[in-house]
Formats: sequence, C-alpha cells, structure tokens
Amino acid sequence: MRIGEVAERTELSFRTLRHYDEIGLVPPSARTDGGFRLYTEHDVARILLIRRMKPLGFTLDEMRELLEVVDALASHPDDSELRGRLASIQQEASERRERLTRQVAMADEFLGLLARI
Repeated sequence: MRIGEVAERTELSFRTLRHYDEIGLVPPSARTDGGFRLYTEHDVARILLIRRMKPLGFTLDEMRELLEVVDALASHPDDSELRGRLASIQQEASERRERLTRQVAMADEFLGLLARI
C-alpha cells in the first residue's frame, strides 16, 4: 500500500512516515519504479506499535530498541537476554502509563474546579 493509505490507517502524517523512513525506524518494504514508498501489513503493524509508544513519551531511540528486540525475538524466541530487555521495556511502559493516569486524574480535578467557579 502507498503512504496515503498507511497515513490514514495509522493516523500519522505523511511527514512522520517519511521521517521514520529517513531515519531507518520503519522503512517501507519496497518502492515503485517512480520511487513511491510501498508498505506491507507487517510495516503497518510496526508503525502502529511505535505509534502506541508515542503517548507514553518514548524516544525514537527507545522505539528503535523495541523494534530491534521484537525482530530478534522472532528469530530467537527463547533468548533470555532478549526476554529481559523486553521485560524492561514493558516495565518502563507500565510506569509511564501510571504517570499518565495520575496526570489525567489531576486534569479531571482541575476541570471540576473550573466548573465550580
């Protein structure tokens, strides 16, 4: 599929998808003879995975690390070092989610205060 369809499915901009390609985070699987990016379902799954990391504040390098771990686990599913790295990323994601939950609670409290003024 072309970048427009990927942008629509992932709710990311063309600019973001091009940037991910340029930095090697999620390059398209192929290009047309005219140079247009072509993505597969696997590419879209990878993009959706990193898109879900964005609200938690993960950096591009952290996203890259996760993709590297996921790719390596596909070939070596029983590798304990890789499993440990994945567990570490999962723990960090959990902690970041908890922080977001607290922030949303504070935002709700603030909105309640404003409504009473």
